[in-house]
Order: sequence, then structure tokens, then C-alpha cells
Amino acid sequence: MKHNPFITNGLSIGFGLLFLFSLVGQAFSGLAYYNEQQVSSNLDEIGLLQYVTSSSFVADVAENWQSEYLQFTLLIVLAVWLVQKGSPESKEIEKRGQQSDKEQLVGQFAKPDSPKWAKAGGWRTAVFSNSLGLVMGAIFVASWLVQSVAGFSAYAENQLANLQDPGTWTEYLGSPEFWNRTLQNWQSEFLAVWSMVILSVYLRQRASPESKAVGMPHDKTGASN
Repeated sequence: MKHNPFITNGLSIGFGLLFLFSLVGQAFSGLAYYNEQQVSSNLDEIGLLQYVTSSSFVADVAENWQSEYLQFTLLIVLAVWLVQKGSPESKEIEKRGQQSDKEQLVGQFAKPDSPKWAKAGGWRTAVFSNSLGLVMGAIFVASWLVQSVAGFSAYAENQLANLQDPGTWTEYLGSPEFWNRTLQNWQSEFLAVWSMVILSVYLRQRASPESKAVGMPHDKTGASN
């Protein structure tokens, strides 16, 4: 039975739209706030295009992206070895580690409808076996790099406006300014993951794949609806 693609892809479409609405909202609200500061400093207001291409806006966006992708990269990779008894976010305790080819359906144990690189063996299966963590990690590194460059540009602009030495990009990487902006995002992401892992042991959201079934015992690990 074929389903409407808007139904079968509803989760990705829904979150994609939420992302776009939020990004556009951030651009307009950020522009309004930026121009308020410009007016209070007797400076000229700027337009939307100039604002969204400014180092200030790019740094703010990249700063949030890098922390989100760090969160998911660590959750994906660390969950291979670390488990949490009773959490649907965790594997069963006995399945810690990489697991066997048979359990992961790779090589000779692949199914007819398994992805080609899962059947191929060698480096292709090795790469495909870690592709999710690799891509998420690469996006984290790229967005963190963008944050550092755009953040330094905004920082240097402010320093020069106050007739102060902006220093270099490498000096900025070790500055309290950079690490304060970075760590304030990391701590919130880690708190959110920690809360999800622990609260999902004892609390339920009926029919959500992120939750155990309502009647599932608290100590049942790695089980969802």
C-alpha cells in the first residue's frame, strides 16, 4: 500500500519547516535588535540583506549549529559503548560495543534489501558503518570553524570601533569571549541529552518512538513502542 509522501516524510518536512520559520524569525528579530543598538549609538540602520550577511548574524547561527551537531555526534558515537539501564535511548546492556557482523547485517549477513555498501565489505562497509557519526561530526567541525571566523570578525569590528587591538584569529580561539560563547551552548545541549536519557526511564509519551510503551517496566532498556 502506497502512502502520501507528505505522510511518510512528515517528520522531516515538519522539522524542516520549523527550522526555516525559526531562521527567518531570527533574522528579522535580530535585525530589529541590531538597529535598536545602532539608533541608540547614533549610527545608521542597516537592511535585512546586510544583516544576514554580517559576521554578527553568521556567528550567532553557526554557534547554535555547532553545539547541536556536537550533541548528536556524541550521542551517536558514545551510545555505542555507554548504556543507560531502562532508557529507550540506550541499547540493551549486553549489546555494548560494535556488535558482530551478523547482528549488524553486514557482509555475508546482509539482507537482499540491505544498502549496497553494507553488502560490499572492506573499506566501503567500514565507511558506511560509521557514516552517520562521520557526517554529523564533519558538520560540527565545519560549523564550529565558521563560528570562530565569523565570531572573530564581529569581535575585531567591535574592538576597532573602540580603538583597541583586535589581535589575531588564533588569539581569539583562546579568548574568554570565544569559549564563553561556545561553552554556554554546550552545557545546555548536554543537559538536554542527559534529561532525555534519565527522564525517559521513568516517564512516557504515549505512541512516541522516543518513549517506551506506557506499560513498559521502568528497567526495560532499549525498548520503544
